[in-house]
Amino acid sequence: MKTIYLVAAFAPLVGAILAGLFGRFLGRRLSHWACILGVAVSFFASVAVLRDVLAGNTFNGPLYTWAVLGGVRMEVGFLIDTLTATMMCVVTFVSLMVHVYTIGYMADDPGYQRFFAYISLFTFAMMMLVMANNFLQLFFGWEAVGLVSYLLIGFWYTRDSAIYANLKAFLVNRVGDFGFLLGIGLVLAHFGSLDYATVFKAAPGLAGSTISIWGAAEWSLLTVTCICLFIGAMGKSAQVPLHVWLPDSMEGPTPISALIHAATMVTAGIFMVSRMSPLFELSDTALGFVITIGAITALFMGFLGIVQNDIKRVVAYSTLSQLGYMTVALGASAYSVAIFHLMTHAFFKALLFLAAGSVIIGMHHDQDIRNMGGLRKYMPVTWITSLIGSLALIGTPFLSGFYSKENIIEAAKHATVPGAGFAYWATLIGVFVTAFYSFRMYFLVFHGAERFGHAHAPHPPASAGGAEVRAGSGHEPEHDDHHDHDEHHGLAPGQKPHESPSVVTAPLILLSIPSLVIGMLVIQPMLFGGYFDGVITVLADRHPAMRELAEEFHGAIAMGLHGFVTLPFWLMVAGVASAYYLYLVNPALPARIRGAFSGVHRLLENKYYFDRFNEIFFAGGARALGRGLWNGGDRALIDGVAVNGSARLVGWVAGIVRQVQTGYVYHYAITMILGVAFLLGWFLLLIRR
Repeated sequence: MKTIYLVAAFAPLVGAILAGLFGRFLGRRLSHWACILGVAVSFFASVAVLRDVLAGNTFNGPLYTWAVLGGVRMEVGFLIDTLTATMMCVVTFVSLMVHVYTIGYMADDPGYQRFFAYISLFTFAMMMLVMANNFLQLFFGWEAVGLVSYLLIGFWYTRDSAIYANLKAFLVNRVGDFGFLLGIGLVLAHFGSLDYATVFKAAPGLAGSTISIWGAAEWSLLTVTCICLFIGAMGKSAQVPLHVWLPDSMEGPTPISALIHAATMVTAGIFMVSRMSPLFELSDTALGFVITIGAITALFMGFLGIVQNDIKRVVAYSTLSQLGYMTVALGASAYSVAIFHLMTHAFFKALLFLAAGSVIIGMHHDQDIRNMGGLRKYMPVTWITSLIGSLALIGTPFLSGFYSKENIIEAAKHATVPGAGFAYWATLIGVFVTAFYSFRMYFLVFHGAERFGHAHAPHPPASAGGAEVRAGSGHEPEHDDHHDHDEHHGLAPGQKPHESPSVVTAPLILLSIPSLVIGMLVIQPMLFGGYFDGVITVLADRHPAMRELAEEFHGAIAMGLHGFVTLPFWLMVAGVASAYYLYLVNPALPARIRGAFSGVHRLLENKYYFDRFNEIFFAGGARALGRGLWNGGDRALIDGVAVNGSARLVGWVAGIVRQVQTGYVYHYAITMILGVAFLLGWFLLLIRR
């Protein structure tokens, strides 16, 4: 099976190389087929790997030794088990759908081959990350997805807002990656190995070990290590306060928004913590930190989705909130539930993003939901698939999102780590919030009065959700959104929306199928059937959430039926009903509410001022530090003292010496006599000693 493993990992890389280096010679058609075939081969190889793993065949071993340093082997190797195989299938299937969708969405873009090369390379990087059996290869994949995301978010590089967004994503992720690297360094220093199996085996023996970070205080080694590793996950999986890059990543084309937000980069942190469960289980403090951060993200990022008017940004804040739910599951030691929600979320979130892209195409690249309405009769396929994705997202019983989301809430309820109580209520309130903002978008886009084809509301600035620039229209943007108002966005008067071509709608239909049924089909084996036995570690005596969930579970059908009488279901119904009343029955009421709570609205519109704080404190602080170093170090110390000061010193000494250089012989004779007298006196003092 080693050959199959290699094919699964490297087939997307082959497509990326062909399209990226030889795309000009191959042309558009051959380039996209090279990438699509590469990802398709990787997907079918991943399915074969999953079947082999389910038959009881796993693999853990090196493929190549890169270096040996002080007895530590730096290797490239694969760990193939149920967790890896699941991630491989999810990543490659969603990536394949995005590749096919891209043919229609980016049809006339001048960077067509370059875009296909990037998304195939992105898939390769994610495959290397999930297949790794050691921290070195994990870090390689971790950084590779960050690098390619930088290229993809800034794909339209002539646009100032895109360059700002990709730099922001890159810098914020470097903050998280610094913590991640510290965690790996602690593992190497104290475990003496980068191999997962070796580290996990040694972890219980080091559970009581402490380290001194500063002063005499002793800190738990595993707590510090796990928190450092999780800081890396906070960056990649966009947890508060390292979440600020993800909404701005909407500056990239819609296909990459789906790929980043559904199955690849943002799920890397969730996967990593699940893989590190043997370490996290030994530190309740670290788990408490994880569940608290996840709860804050799940609730407060959901609130921001309520005030967004850009269709892609509503879905983006939904991603932030759902990542918070996954993180809550991790903190509750329900790692399998987190992976389950990661999988179901990948399907319905990719569906929602690609459906949003279809709406953008139909609306001639207008992304403002205030300019839409009544699209149901013009875009029936996009409408019904969007409805399926929205129902799955809010946790409608029997749909995929219900099974994973319900178990996260219950896991938080049964968790015993610090912060679990807050997490339970945050996830409960989040059900109402998710239903409200999801169906606010759905009703404004597909129902109600038609608001297109006439004078449009001005687009907000790009940094706050500006319109996407002509994806698939044949031109890259020439200017930032702040300056391109002469370029037409949206439907002209009398013009009607249109359904997207089949190359766009086919992936929507294919993604809607797992969004409907995957949860019901796999919940029993994945959560309660031993699917992750020997892969994910849970100390049930200390962390009983999964044990409690197993006792309450009586089958997928029974769980779905019981879902109609639970508190989350009625909160979901209340959210949908509130959105229906406010945006279809009484559309004037939201404006009055906004006026009555203008302070809250301003807080949400400014995203809790995280960006402003970063601009003032970190960016402004860095500039102030730079000015201080320039004034104090460069100008005062280097120029003032070292350079100009030495020149002044030489001039001062020269001015003194010049006074004795008179040219008279008797002056020199007196100087010589005084010098000899000084030397004799010094010599006599030495003799007396």
